[in-house]
Amino acid sequence: MDILKDVYGVEFLLFDEKEGHSRVSENSSETGYVAEDMNREMQVLFDKVSVCVECPLHKTRSNVVFGEGNTDARLMFIGEGPGAEEDRQGRPFVGRAGQLLTKMINAMGLEREDVFIANIVKCRPPQNRNPFKDEISTCIGYLYKQIEIIKPEVIISLGGVAAQALLNTEKGISRLRGKFTELNGIKLMPTFHPAYLLRNPKMKRPAWEDLQEVMKILNLKQ
Repeated sequence: MDILKDVYGVEFLLFDEKEGHSRVSENSSETGYVAEDMNREMQVLFDKVSVCVECPLHKTRSNVVFGEGNTDARLMFIGEGPGAEEDRQGRPFVGRAGQLLTKMINAMGLEREDVFIANIVKCRPPQNRNPFKDEISTCIGYLYKQIEIIKPEVIISLGGVAAQALLNTEKGISRLRGKFTELNGIKLMPTFHPAYLLRNPKMKRPAWEDLQEVMKILNLKQ
């Protein structure tokens, strides 16, 4: 088998925008996340987050976007914050960037139901701006508690905002991506945000290389 050709084939399946909508979890509703199949600790946290008014973002949200997936996941994806469609549905990564993330997960040999997907902040910043530092510092404790409950082997942070918040650094994503670091003893791999990849298709290749490094750690078939 031509390995290079095979990798490009996987990349094509991963990023081809003509494939239509990728399958996402059915554990959802039109107006908010359905808290099913969560362990007790996660359910208690969900109940707390769903009524949070600790920062100004609660004033403009339609729904809290808690996160979703397998609470025993080996792999966790973390983005920066919900967008318009995520705010409407109360679910993470369900717009165009979410469809691309699903393809990335599928290319790793997994389904969305196998991983856990969350964000740095749980409410949508107005006009999809980056969350402010005080909003991040107020909300990130919820994310750390999710990580503590799930205990993933690897975290993939998506985009510069997520990586900077988790690693407490000002370095840009181009300098951070592709290299493992640790977050409380968990391997963390920063890579590009799917929304960025939609705008910059040439960066899909290095993003796929980042995912392959994670696949090696998790012993996923390549």
